[in-house]
Amino acid sequence: MLVEFIAIMRDIILPVFVIMMIGFILQRKLTLDVQTLARLIIYYVVPAFIFVRLYEAEIQWSIFANIILFILLLVAILYVLTMIVAKLLKLDAGKRVTFTNSVVFFNSGNYAVPVNDLVFRGDPFAMSIQVIFLMFQNIFVFSYGIFSMQSMDTGKLRAILGYFKMPVMYAMILGLGLNALDLPVPGFIWVPANYIADAMIAIALMTLGAQVAMLKLSAGLRTVYYSVGLRLLISPLIALGLIFLFGVSGITAQALLIASSMPTAVNSSVIAQEYDNHPEMAAQIVLFSTVASAFTVSLVIFVARMMF
Repeated sequence: MLVEFIAIMRDIILPVFVIMMIGFILQRKLTLDVQTLARLIIYYVVPAFIFVRLYEAEIQWSIFANIILFILLLVAILYVLTMIVAKLLKLDAGKRVTFTNSVVFFNSGNYAVPVNDLVFRGDPFAMSIQVIFLMFQNIFVFSYGIFSMQSMDTGKLRAILGYFKMPVMYAMILGLGLNALDLPVPGFIWVPANYIADAMIAIALMTLGAQVAMLKLSAGLRTVYYSVGLRLLISPLIALGLIFLFGVSGITAQALLIASSMPTAVNSSVIAQEYDNHPEMAAQIVLFSTVASAFTVSLVIFVARMMF
Protein backbone atom coordinates (compact mmCIF):
# COMPACT_ATOMS: atom_id res chain seq x y z
CA MET A 1 0.00 0.00 0.00
CA LEU A 2 2.79 2.42 0.90
CA VAL A 3 4.58 1.59 -2.33
CA GLU A 4 1.47 2.40 -4.38
CA PHE A 5 0.91 5.68 -2.48
CA ILE A 6 4.49 6.73 -3.17
CA ALA A 7 4.05 5.75 -6.82
CA ILE A 8 0.97 8.00 -7.06
CA MET A 9 2.90 10.95 -5.65
CA ARG A 10 5.84 10.25 -7.97
CA ASP A 11 3.95 9.54 -11.20
CA ILE A 12 0.91 11.84 -10.88
CA ILE A 13 1.47 14.65 -8.37
CA LEU A 14 5.21 15.26 -8.84
CA PRO A 15 4.95 15.97 -12.62
CA VAL A 16 2.24 18.54 -11.84
CA PHE A 17 4.42 20.28 -9.27
CA VAL A 18 7.50 20.18 -11.51
CA ILE A 19 5.73 22.28 -14.15
CA MET A 20 4.32 24.54 -11.42
CA MET A 21 7.83 25.02 -10.05
CA ILE A 22 9.05 26.05 -13.52
CA GLY A 23 6.34 28.71 -13.58
CA PHE A 24 7.29 29.77 -10.03
CA ILE A 25 10.96 30.17 -11.00
CA LEU A 26 10.16 31.96 -14.25
CA GLN A 27 7.97 34.44 -12.36
CA ARG A 28 10.68 35.14 -9.80
CA LYS A 29 13.40 35.51 -12.44
CA LEU A 30 11.58 37.15 -15.35
CA THR A 31 8.50 38.78 -13.71
CA LEU A 32 5.99 37.38 -16.16
CA ASP A 33 2.78 39.21 -16.99
CA VAL A 34 0.55 36.80 -15.08
CA GLN A 35 -2.63 38.68 -15.93
CA THR A 36 -1.93 38.22 -19.63
CA LEU A 37 -1.19 34.52 -19.09
CA ALA A 38 -4.45 34.12 -17.18
CA ARG A 39 -6.39 35.84 -19.97
CA LEU A 40 -4.62 33.67 -22.55
CA ILE A 41 -5.88 30.59 -20.70
CA ILE A 42 -9.44 31.85 -20.24
CA TYR A 43 -9.97 33.26 -23.73
CA TYR A 44 -7.75 31.03 -25.89
CA VAL A 45 -6.63 27.73 -24.38
CA VAL A 46 -9.55 26.68 -22.17
CA PRO A 47 -12.27 27.22 -24.84
CA ALA A 48 -10.37 25.01 -27.31
CA PHE A 49 -9.69 22.42 -24.63
CA ILE A 50 -13.33 22.28 -23.53
CA PHE A 51 -14.59 22.10 -27.12
CA VAL A 52 -12.23 19.25 -28.08
CA ARG A 53 -12.75 17.22 -24.91
CA LEU A 54 -16.55 17.52 -24.92
CA TYR A 55 -16.77 16.73 -28.63
CA GLU A 56 -14.57 13.63 -28.19
CA ALA A 57 -16.28 12.42 -25.01
CA GLU A 58 -18.68 9.51 -25.08
CA ILE A 59 -21.36 11.21 -23.01
CA GLN A 60 -24.28 9.36 -21.49
CA TRP A 61 -26.75 12.20 -20.97
CA SER A 62 -28.40 10.62 -17.93
CA ILE A 63 -24.96 10.48 -16.29
CA PHE A 64 -24.31 14.08 -17.37
CA ALA A 65 -27.43 15.23 -15.49
CA ASN A 66 -26.41 13.21 -12.43
CA ILE A 67 -22.94 14.79 -12.44
CA ILE A 68 -24.46 18.28 -12.49
CA LEU A 69 -26.72 17.30 -9.58
CA PHE A 70 -23.71 15.84 -7.74
CA ILE A 71 -21.74 19.08 -8.13
CA LEU A 72 -24.69 21.23 -7.04
CA LEU A 73 -25.21 19.13 -3.91
CA LEU A 74 -21.48 19.11 -3.10
CA VAL A 75 -21.18 22.89 -3.39
CA ALA A 76 -24.44 23.49 -1.48
CA ILE A 77 -23.36 21.29 1.44
CA LEU A 78 -19.92 22.90 1.50
CA TYR A 79 -21.49 26.36 1.46
CA VAL A 80 -23.78 25.63 4.42
CA LEU A 81 -20.99 23.95 6.38
CA THR A 82 -18.58 26.80 5.66
CA MET A 83 -21.10 29.42 6.77
CA ILE A 84 -21.57 27.52 10.05
CA VAL A 85 -17.80 27.36 10.63
CA ALA A 86 -17.44 31.06 9.75
CA LYS A 87 -20.09 31.91 12.33
CA LEU A 88 -18.35 29.79 14.98
CA LEU A 89 -15.08 31.57 14.16
CA LYS A 90 -16.93 34.90 14.53
CA LEU A 91 -15.67 36.20 11.19
CA ASP A 92 -16.90 39.59 10.03
CA ALA A 93 -18.94 39.86 6.82
CA GLY A 94 -15.93 40.50 4.58
CA LYS A 95 -13.84 37.66 5.97
CA ARG A 96 -16.84 35.35 5.86
CA VAL A 97 -17.23 35.90 2.11
CA THR A 98 -13.53 35.30 1.39
CA PHE A 99 -13.52 32.25 3.67
CA THR A 100 -16.59 30.76 1.99
CA ASN A 101 -15.25 31.39 -1.51
CA SER A 102 -11.98 29.67 -0.62
CA VAL A 103 -13.87 26.45 0.13
CA VAL A 104 -16.57 26.36 -2.56
CA PHE A 105 -14.23 27.50 -5.36
CA PHE A 106 -11.73 24.75 -6.12
CA ASN A 107 -9.11 24.42 -8.81
CA SER A 108 -10.93 22.42 -11.47
CA GLY A 109 -8.79 23.66 -14.33
CA ASN A 110 -5.05 24.16 -14.31
CA TYR A 111 -4.51 21.67 -11.47
CA ALA A 112 -7.36 19.16 -11.74
CA VAL A 113 -7.19 18.66 -15.51
CA PRO A 114 -3.53 17.50 -15.52
CA VAL A 115 -4.20 15.24 -12.52
CA ASN A 116 -7.21 13.71 -14.28
CA ASP A 117 -5.17 13.24 -17.46
CA LEU A 118 -2.39 11.44 -15.57
CA VAL A 119 -4.67 9.32 -13.36
CA PHE A 120 -6.91 8.09 -16.18
CA ARG A 121 -4.26 8.17 -18.93
CA GLY A 122 -6.23 10.53 -21.15
CA ASP A 123 -9.50 8.61 -20.95
CA PRO A 124 -12.11 10.80 -22.76
CA PHE A 125 -14.97 9.82 -20.44
CA ALA A 126 -13.04 10.60 -17.25
CA MET A 127 -11.88 13.90 -18.75
CA SER A 128 -15.45 14.82 -19.72
CA ILE A 129 -16.41 14.57 -16.04
CA GLN A 130 -13.56 16.90 -15.10
CA VAL A 131 -14.55 19.32 -17.89
CA ILE A 132 -18.08 19.48 -16.43
CA PHE A 133 -16.55 20.39 -13.06
CA LEU A 134 -14.42 23.00 -14.81
CA MET A 135 -17.40 24.55 -16.55
CA PHE A 136 -19.49 24.67 -13.39
CA GLN A 137 -16.68 26.27 -11.41
CA ASN A 138 -16.09 28.86 -14.14
CA ILE A 139 -19.76 29.81 -14.15
CA PHE A 140 -19.88 29.80 -10.35
CA VAL A 141 -16.75 31.91 -9.88
CA PHE A 142 -17.78 34.54 -12.42
CA SER A 143 -21.33 34.76 -11.11
CA TYR A 144 -21.68 34.13 -7.38
CA GLY A 145 -17.98 34.79 -6.77
CA ILE A 146 -18.22 38.31 -8.12
CA PHE A 147 -21.70 38.94 -6.72
CA SER A 148 -20.54 37.98 -3.22
CA MET A 149 -17.94 40.74 -3.37
CA GLN A 150 -20.30 43.42 -4.63
CA SER A 151 -23.11 45.34 -3.03
CA MET A 152 -26.68 45.09 -4.32
CA ASP A 153 -26.33 47.36 -7.32
CA THR A 154 -26.02 47.26 -11.08
CA GLY A 155 -22.60 45.65 -10.75
CA LYS A 156 -24.31 42.27 -10.73
CA LEU A 157 -25.98 42.91 -14.06
CA ARG A 158 -22.66 43.94 -15.55
CA ALA A 159 -21.10 40.75 -14.18
CA ILE A 160 -23.78 38.63 -15.87
CA LEU A 161 -23.37 40.44 -19.18
CA GLY A 162 -19.59 40.14 -18.86
CA TYR A 163 -19.82 36.37 -18.50
CA PHE A 164 -21.82 36.05 -21.71
CA LYS A 165 -18.94 37.73 -23.51
CA MET A 166 -16.57 34.92 -22.50
CA PRO A 167 -15.91 32.20 -25.12
CA VAL A 168 -15.81 29.37 -22.56
CA MET A 169 -19.59 28.99 -22.39
CA TYR A 170 -19.98 28.94 -26.18
CA ALA A 171 -17.19 26.38 -26.53
CA MET A 172 -19.07 24.13 -24.10
CA ILE A 173 -22.38 24.56 -25.95
CA LEU A 174 -20.73 23.92 -29.33
CA GLY A 175 -18.82 20.86 -28.12
CA LEU A 176 -21.86 19.32 -26.45
CA GLY A 177 -24.15 20.21 -29.37
CA LEU A 178 -21.95 18.72 -32.09
CA ASN A 179 -21.36 15.67 -29.91
CA ALA A 180 -25.08 15.12 -29.30
CA LEU A 181 -25.93 15.58 -33.01
CA ASP A 182 -22.92 13.50 -34.11
CA LEU A 183 -21.89 16.16 -36.62
CA PRO A 184 -18.37 16.20 -38.12
CA VAL A 185 -15.97 19.10 -37.47
CA PRO A 186 -14.11 20.41 -40.55
CA GLY A 187 -10.40 19.62 -40.53
CA PHE A 188 -9.35 23.28 -40.79
CA ILE A 189 -11.10 23.84 -37.43
CA TRP A 190 -10.41 20.51 -35.74
CA VAL A 191 -6.63 20.50 -36.33
CA PRO A 192 -5.88 23.95 -34.83
CA ALA A 193 -8.38 23.31 -32.01
CA ASN A 194 -6.41 20.19 -31.07
CA TYR A 195 -3.08 22.02 -31.21
CA ILE A 196 -4.41 24.70 -28.87
CA ALA A 197 -6.06 22.16 -26.55
CA ASP A 198 -2.79 20.23 -26.25
CA ALA A 199 -1.13 23.36 -24.84
CA MET A 200 -3.64 23.56 -21.98
CA ILE A 201 -1.82 21.53 -19.34
CA ALA A 202 1.65 23.03 -19.78
CA ILE A 203 0.48 26.65 -19.95
CA ALA A 204 -2.07 26.28 -17.15
CA LEU A 205 0.35 24.70 -14.68
CA MET A 206 3.10 27.18 -15.50
CA THR A 207 0.63 30.01 -14.92
CA LEU A 208 -0.48 28.50 -11.62
CA GLY A 209 3.15 28.35 -10.48
CA ALA A 210 3.64 31.99 -11.50
CA GLN A 211 0.49 33.00 -9.60
CA VAL A 212 1.67 31.19 -6.47
CA ALA A 213 5.02 33.01 -6.74
CA MET A 214 3.15 36.33 -6.49
CA LEU A 215 1.28 35.44 -3.28
CA LYS A 216 2.34 37.21 -0.10
CA LEU A 217 2.04 35.74 3.38
CA SER A 218 1.04 37.49 6.60
CA ALA A 219 0.31 36.51 10.19
CA GLY A 220 -2.87 34.96 11.57
CA LEU A 221 -3.32 31.51 10.11
CA ARG A 222 -6.19 30.03 12.15
CA THR A 223 -8.80 30.82 9.49
CA VAL A 224 -6.43 29.53 6.80
CA TYR A 225 -6.13 26.15 8.52
CA TYR A 226 -9.90 25.78 8.79
CA SER A 227 -10.33 26.63 5.12
CA VAL A 228 -7.64 24.20 4.00
CA GLY A 229 -9.15 21.44 6.17
CA LEU A 230 -12.61 21.97 4.72
CA ARG A 231 -11.33 22.14 1.13
CA LEU A 232 -8.89 19.24 1.15
CA LEU A 233 -10.36 16.85 3.74
CA ILE A 234 -14.05 17.52 4.32
CA SER A 235 -14.92 18.11 0.66
CA PRO A 236 -13.80 14.65 -0.53
CA LEU A 237 -15.53 13.06 2.48
CA ILE A 238 -18.80 14.76 1.49
CA ALA A 239 -18.22 13.68 -2.10
CA LEU A 240 -17.67 10.10 -0.93
CA GLY A 241 -21.00 10.18 0.89
CA LEU A 242 -22.76 11.51 -2.22
CA ILE A 243 -21.12 8.82 -4.36
CA PHE A 244 -22.54 6.11 -2.12
CA LEU A 245 -25.90 7.92 -2.06
CA PHE A 246 -26.01 8.03 -5.86
CA GLY A 247 -24.78 4.44 -6.13
CA VAL A 248 -21.94 5.45 -8.46
CA SER A 249 -19.00 3.15 -9.16
CA GLY A 250 -16.03 2.62 -11.45
CA ILE A 251 -14.32 5.44 -13.34
CA THR A 252 -17.23 7.81 -12.69
CA ALA A 253 -16.88 7.41 -8.92
CA GLN A 254 -13.10 7.80 -9.07
CA ALA A 255 -13.28 10.92 -11.25
CA LEU A 256 -15.94 12.56 -9.03
CA LEU A 257 -14.03 11.85 -5.83
CA ILE A 258 -10.70 13.08 -7.19
CA ALA A 259 -12.29 16.21 -8.71
CA SER A 260 -13.79 17.10 -5.32
CA SER A 261 -10.41 16.99 -3.57
CA MET A 262 -8.65 19.79 -5.45
CA PRO A 263 -7.09 22.79 -3.66
CA THR A 264 -8.60 26.27 -3.50
CA ALA A 265 -8.94 28.02 -6.86
CA VAL A 266 -6.50 30.83 -7.55
CA ASN A 267 -9.49 32.82 -8.82
CA SER A 268 -10.78 33.09 -5.24
CA SER A 269 -7.65 35.07 -4.42
CA VAL A 270 -7.90 37.07 -7.66
CA ILE A 271 -11.47 38.13 -6.83
CA ALA A 272 -10.53 39.03 -3.25
CA GLN A 273 -7.67 41.14 -4.60
CA GLU A 274 -9.88 42.83 -7.19
CA TYR A 275 -12.45 43.90 -4.58
CA ASP A 276 -9.92 44.43 -1.76
CA ASN A 277 -11.69 41.96 0.52
CA HIS A 278 -9.00 40.43 2.77
CA PRO A 279 -6.71 39.55 -0.17
CA GLU A 280 -3.86 38.49 2.15
CA MET A 281 -6.00 35.81 3.77
CA ALA A 282 -7.23 34.60 0.38
CA ALA A 283 -3.66 34.39 -0.96
CA GLN A 284 -2.47 32.42 2.04
CA ILE A 285 -5.30 29.92 1.66
CA VAL A 286 -4.46 29.35 -2.01
CA LEU A 287 -0.78 28.82 -1.22
CA PHE A 288 -1.29 26.52 1.77
CA SER A 289 -4.00 24.43 0.10
CA THR A 290 -1.96 24.03 -3.09
CA VAL A 291 1.13 22.84 -1.19
CA ALA A 292 -0.84 20.57 1.18
CA SER A 293 -2.74 19.06 -1.75
CA ALA A 294 0.41 17.24 -2.86
CA PHE A 295 -0.25 14.83 0.02
CA THR A 296 -4.05 14.96 0.31
CA VAL A 297 -4.81 14.57 -3.41
CA SER A 298 -2.39 11.63 -3.55
CA LEU A 299 -4.28 10.10 -0.64
CA VAL A 300 -7.65 10.62 -2.35
CA ILE A 301 -6.37 9.05 -5.59
CA PHE A 302 -5.12 6.08 -3.57
CA VAL A 303 -8.49 5.71 -1.80
CA ALA A 304 -10.40 6.09 -5.09
CA ARG A 305 -8.40 3.27 -6.67
CA MET A 306 -8.82 1.02 -3.64
CA MET A 307 -12.59 1.59 -3.25
CA PHE A 308 -13.75 1.78 -6.85
